[in-house]
Amino acid sequence: MKAALLPDRGVVKVAGDDAPAFLNGLVTSDIGKVAPDRPAYAALLTPQGKIVVDAIIVRADDGGFLLDCPRALAAALHAKLNFYKLRAKVAVEDMSAGLAILAAWDGKGSTRHGLAYGDPRLPALGLRIVLAPDLATAATADLDAAPAQPGDYEAHRIGLAVPHGGVDFQYGDAFPHEADMDQLNGVDFTKGCFVGQEVVSRMEHRGTARKRVVAVTFDGIAPAPGSPILAGESAIGTMGSAVKGRGLALLRLDRAAEALARGQALLADGVALHVVRPDWARFSIGGETRAAS
Repeated sequence: MKAALLPDRGVVKVAGDDAPAFLNGLVTSDIGKVAPDRPAYAALLTPQGKIVVDAIIVRADDGGFLLDCPRALAAALHAKLNFYKLRAKVAVEDMSAGLAILAAWDGKGSTRHGLAYGDPRLPALGLRIVLAPDLATAATADLDAAPAQPGDYEAHRIGLAVPHGGVDFQYGDAFPHEADMDQLNGVDFTKGCFVGQEVVSRMEHRGTARKRVVAVTFDGIAPAPGSPILAGESAIGTMGSAVKGRGLALLRLDRAAEALARGQALLADGVALHVVRPDWARFSIGGETRAAS
């Protein structure tokens, strides 16, 4: 097992009598199902259905909810939740200065330090632990894990083809389907209303997601994140994160399928990309290969 602190993650806490109903009316997953050992992956959307911020939400032992979110967006999430709370009996606190996220993967273990929970997006991503940063060494020892670096976890995530906001999709510009949240347990289509729900439900029922983050492989130097992906003269997508011959790309599915059907190469920074469908993906663009189990 390996374990690494993730310095790009922050923690926002929502507590109070109205916290469950308050969050449930805002985010894409059913907060009623969330418990200390049963987290949810969810997003807060704009009314137009675009992702403002995504987070892993877990219930703390004191009954509050901890939102494991991008640290760069923690302050904005704190402000947005306070904007929405009106007269609801909730308290919102940005706890990013005192709490951190430790990720542990490639094995099984437990720790008495912090609040540990399985990643709800994909079991293979491993455990996440909310804890004070100075407890990370003790938690790593509890887990019998080898200390690792954030880049090691990034390589693990990329290898599993799980998108990361801000590089594989852009906040404020992507729908949940485009970020594969519908594939990774990030949207509950039966829970009822939430901000942006009408747009997201329509995309689900009509099957109108034109773009998605997909897995790609390549040889040689990784294309830079943000590089346009070309099929001939046409730009059909954008390169995301990549490491050691594997990466993620946001592609127009129809245009990628047409190019692959023609036998046309997909190029980013002059590097040929090969589309690979991971085992968890329930969508297909045609012409891709299937990831090895």
